[in-house]
Amino acid sequence: MDSIPAQSAFVLHSRPYRESSALVDFLTPQGRFRAVLRGARGKAGTLARPFVPLEVEFRGRGDLKSVARLESAGLAHWLDGNALFSGMYLNELLIRLLPAEDEHPAMFDHYAATLPALAAKRPLEPLLRAFEWRLLSELGYGFSLDEDVSGQPIASAGLYRLVPDTGLEPVGQFQPGLFNGAELLAMAEADWEVPGALAAAKRLMRQALAPHLAGRPLVSRELFMNMKEPVRD
Repeated sequence: MDSIPAQSAFVLHSRPYRESSALVDFLTPQGRFRAVLRGARGKAGTLARPFVPLEVEFRGRGDLKSVARLESAGLAHWLDGNALFSGMYLNELLIRLLPAEDEHPAMFDHYAATLPALAAKRPLEPLLRAFEWRLLSELGYGFSLDEDVSGQPIASAGLYRLVPDTGLEPVGQFQPGLFNGAELLAMAEADWEVPGALAAAKRLMRQALAPHLAGRPLVSRELFMNMKEPVRD
């Protein structure tokens, strides 16, 4: 049986599988792996939680591996409140968009650096936008924020629409869902002091991600929105 050498990992999602096992999605520098974790009700199960640095070794061929060894590789990143929902959102994006067993070591490093920032209660929106942008770029869906689809510099006073997976296209008159050039240039520099830039970045990332989510809503986003809704009598 083939064995994959031990590597750093994080659990993205885990669910019960058969009597005492779990089916676990792992993120590693070598890609996203789905594997059966046996004895999930014991010590291994207590380790196989999201946001915990791990070292894992897989065995098996095909899409479904088995976990041969699982050990802690550091302290857990304790997320709560909005930071927890944000971490769940990042995990769901990776499961939905990152192809299985497709190497993305830079994406793994970015994820590993984002977790302590979430745990430290840093402002969420810049962290989420940076993660979404890195994921799109890693998957080959990125586009320029300071040039339009024709290679012309983004004009600060211009209006643009996003053509998914292609880039920003200038538009002559106002239409719903457009972006102004000043906001786009601020995004390119990650300058969130520019009024409206952060809100525009959220809209832009939603538009860019939408084609790759195939119309299926993100569970983590819905949970977060439901938690924000006021309780009515």
